[in-house]
Amino acid sequence: MKKLFSAVAMLVSLLVALPSLAQEGESRVLMVLTSHDAMGGSGEATGFWMAELTHPYFALREAGIAVDIVSIRGGKAPVDPRSLEEDDDDNRRFLEHAQTRKLIENTRPLSAVDPARYAAVIFVGGHGTMWDFPDQADVNRVAAAIYQEEGIVAAVCHGPAALVGVTLDDGSRLVAGRKVTGFTNSEERAVGLDDVVPFMLEDALGEAGASFQGAADWQSNVVVDGRLITGQNPASARALGEQVAQAVQGD
Repeated sequence: MKKLFSAVAMLVSLLVALPSLAQEGESRVLMVLTSHDAMGGSGEATGFWMAELTHPYFALREAGIAVDIVSIRGGKAPVDPRSLEEDDDDNRRFLEHAQTRKLIENTRPLSAVDPARYAAVIFVGGHGTMWDFPDQADVNRVAAAIYQEEGIVAAVCHGPAALVGVTLDDGSRLVAGRKVTGFTNSEERAVGLDDVVPFMLEDALGEAGASFQGAADWQSNVVVDGRLITGQNPASARALGEQVAQAVQGD
């Protein structure tokens, strides 16, 4: 009996890990990764933060929601090597299956995305986003279109760098007057990268008109302001995915 339960558990885990075969019209969520792999002029590698992809990905898949993963330029999305040093169950089960690994090894470019297909978009964090998310034409196009069609726009950690320049059809900034969070100035200083990143995310969101809601360093913090959902840091990634799942399902 124990062997049967173990086999069933393994099958369920595999099915959750596999990319979904969504039916036409089924709710889908788009996850966007950076294509930038260099930490400014520091000589250090960067990219997206693995747990900030895998934690929301599995939260959505466990809720039965279809997920597509794209990157800014397409092709193999760069993973921040520091994020692979973590002992993380979601990272492990994502990377141990060829079907999910290929989702980040051969991504479509964001320019090929039709935002009308998606109920929500999540901009995944990682320091690479600080270079290629802000004021990027397709980032702005996709985020604005999904939001204006009553969809959800979400971002975690450095992912809110995508939001600083998003302008809606009426000329207003998406984040203006809205409560948001993201990687804080304090956290950036704590990792010693405040002199490396091109700007401080907390400051840039404030300058775009947002009301920044930071919590203590490294604590889970997800801020929901209507259909705008943001998470502060890697510890917030799973909770952000759960909030997006609830919003998509209308809970």
